[in-house]
Amino acid sequence: MSGSGALDRRSLVEDARRIEALGYDVFFVADHLLEQLAPLPALVSVAEATARLRVGTFVLNNDLRHPAVVAQEITTIDQLTGGRLELGLGAGWNQPEYDRAGIPFDRPGVRVGRMEEAIRVLKGLMGDGPFNFEGAHYQIREMECWPKPVQRPHPPLIIGGGGRRVMRLAGREAQILSLAPMIGPEGRPPVRDCLAEGVEEKIRWAREAADGRAANLEIVTYTPLLPVTITDDPRPVLRGVVDLIREAYGVQVTEDELLDSPHIFVGTVDALVEKCLALRERFGISAVNVLGRFEEFAPVVGRLSGA
Repeated sequence: MSGSGALDRRSLVEDARRIEALGYDVFFVADHLLEQLAPLPALVSVAEATARLRVGTFVLNNDLRHPAVVAQEITTIDQLTGGRLELGLGAGWNQPEYDRAGIPFDRPGVRVGRMEEAIRVLKGLMGDGPFNFEGAHYQIREMECWPKPVQRPHPPLIIGGGGRRVMRLAGREAQILSLAPMIGPEGRPPVRDCLAEGVEEKIRWAREAADGRAANLEIVTYTPLLPVTITDDPRPVLRGVVDLIREAYGVQVTEDELLDSPHIFVGTVDALVEKCLALRERFGISAVNVLGRFEEFAPVVGRLSGA
């Protein structure tokens, strides 16, 4: 899994074709009111430029669009891409974007509750026949979404987040759980939440809520703390991160704790291949979403895919 920071069609297409050639499975586009291409039209261009690469949102901010609009956009993209879409959805977290756009930034419980309703609306509208819904945030009356998606009953749903409520929601509703650090005060992630014990707790929350669905829940990690780094000696890199965390957050972590984190990939190709296999064995994590440096991580992808 990978993505691109392209800002024009040529760069986007070049990145997409290169990512496909390197053996990645999914091309993700983020959703921010920042310096980037809008995610949904970008995904269509990526799919048109590639042959097998799946495309996805990582993740749509639920607060930026009404779910009835999202349903039609998503089913249309699934049709136009021949069923290659994965829908990532999140409750929104980046308050400066809200402030600049004049969108109210509600407390977390309200935003997550709105996303819960949006998921029900999305699934209902992508089903067969007229759909009705009466919620605190959305009301749908005798509405049916067209076109119907290629992937039935709907494209795979990815829910990203880090808190207990979102993890339990992912367990109940998603096909793919995307592990993310929780956002603490002033937008800072609780550092220990990103370490192995924090990740283990999140997965437990999701699996408990999933009940009989737990065995089919795909789990994805990603690299928000530190870019993927191929090196013969990870210690100097990790030592710098330890110092930064101590100075910026007043939290003490060890190099070994960082090396063990499911969100950090620093080391030799052999070591990172072993880490990916260990993450699958220990946590059930089956994929890594690489934020940038997709060329650097490509040898690991090749080894894992048998290429």
